[in-house]
Amino acid sequence: MNEAVMYAKYNQAANKAILDLLNNLSNDDREKDRGSFYGSLSGLFRHVLGSIQFFLGMYKTALGGNAAALKAISAIETLPKFPEGVLSETQWRELQSAATVIDTAYVAMAQALNASDLSLPLKTEWYGGNPASVPLSFMLSQLVVHNTHHRGQISQILDSLVIANDYSGIDVSFL
Repeated sequence: MNEAVMYAKYNQAANKAILDLLNNLSNDDREKDRGSFYGSLSGLFRHVLGSIQFFLGMYKTALGGNAAALKAISAIETLPKFPEGVLSETQWRELQSAATVIDTAYVAMAQALNASDLSLPLKTEWYGGNPASVPLSFMLSQLVVHNTHHRGQISQILDSLVIANDYSGIDVSFL
């Protein structure tokens, strides 16, 4: 198994663990502004999911020759945009359904990658055009780092609420 699959499966497991924890909170507690850049716990989680969608969409441009990867990514293209602000219970349940679709698409895309795909150039404007592109493997790592950062914010808030949480380790079975 390649590292992309390992990290995609870790992402899926971490998101499930967070959902399990957040489902034990009342909607008011989930939606309460906690002072993070994204406000609430659900706001942070929405940002994690939205970033996966964003990154997968960006990867699509480099993966034009990999039909299986493109098919996996296409599963997220019909999902509605996540609402901003406070979510209702119904919207929270819809978000959970979307999380399943997004995480499944990410794993399927990673499983479809081959070694040559990882070196495909991906244009990015993040670096002011220098470099003009980076390898897909670099941007796969960027997604892992980004989501780890925001999951850490969720963890810190849960810690302050004295809610045990630990979704930081990669399961050895993902190797």
